[in-house]
Amino acid sequence: MIENIVNRRIMWGDLDALGIVFYPRYYEWFDGCAHQFFDVIGIPHDSLWKEHSIVFGLAETQCRYFNAGRYHERIQILTRLEHLSKKGLTLEHVISNREDDNTKVTGIEKRICMDATDPQHLKITTIPERVFSVLEHAWGHNTRPISQNVELKPVR
Repeated sequence: MIENIVNRRIMWGDLDALGIVFYPRYYEWFDGCAHQFFDVIGIPHDSLWKEHSIVFGLAETQCRYFNAGRYHERIQILTRLEHLSKKGLTLEHVISNREDDNTKVTGIEKRICMDATDPQHLKITTIPERVFSVLEHAWGHNTRPISQNVELKPVR
């Protein structure tokens, strides 16, 4: 199984009035890490649209909170493919403190494959064979996590 790790530091703008990570930030980080996961396994989101006329849209998200994230804390976000089917996939994200490996948050994203030929009329479709093959390899491939020291930018 291929796992991607993004290292980051919690910044002032990530916090709410109580000084803990404002919960929408976790979803923002999940989405950014999902895009990076697709890049790492060799199927960047933009190429999915340009070359295959598909996108992986969100069908469901979930987040479980265990420990509050605090200002300047160094965290890592691990992303891996948890489930794969002919028309969709589930990504799992685990956010933990880099110093003590204490889990802060876990989350999932269920994404469905959509035909993006006409972006005004998206419809569920089967994942193209070439893309499915890459995903299947990422799902079953045993390797060490790939670590990236990058700062996540908001996805618009």
